[in-house]
Amino acid sequence: MDDRHDHLDWRPVVAALANPHSRRMFAHIVLGDDPAAAGRELSPSRRSHALEVLRRAGLIRAVDGGYIEQSDVFGRLLAAAPGPERPKGVERFLTGAGKIDRYPSDAQERRELLELLARRAVEEGEVVPEAVLNDRLSAFSDDTATLRRYLVDLEILERTPSGSEYARVVGNRAG
Repeated sequence: MDDRHDHLDWRPVVAALANPHSRRMFAHIVLGDDPAAAGRELSPSRRSHALEVLRRAGLIRAVDGGYIEQSDVFGRLLAAAPGPERPKGVERFLTGAGKIDRYPSDAQERRELLELLARRAVEEGEVVPEAVLNDRLSAFSDDTATLRRYLVDLEILERTPSGSEYARVVGNRAG
């Protein structure tokens, strides 16, 4: 970054703040300390170098024989940085930890989401007791009973004849 601010790069900013002399000088400037007193503990060459590093990084600019912070530099760097990639498809209904954030209002998307969770919870051909299913479904929702009921009602999972075990429905798209 230079005084024109036409190139945004976080590296010079981090490098400037990683240097203890530059960081100390920046603190003095941000706090509005007397420019003559700021960095008095540094040799003139270290002080000059620290100020130049801060200026080149875009953190400060010279004004009337002193320096002021460029208060917008951090916001501009954050705005220029790419944000996290947003999940697409039904994955957008899951938190970063994989829990259901909300159920889709669209019936087809709701079904696709539930089929995805069924594939993640129960292997094809696997039969699991209700306690095991609940444990696995707890990775996706704190309300495992509701999630299990949705999976059964949409015939994505089925209860075995005994009623105590569950399996993915054969021939279902989730299978």
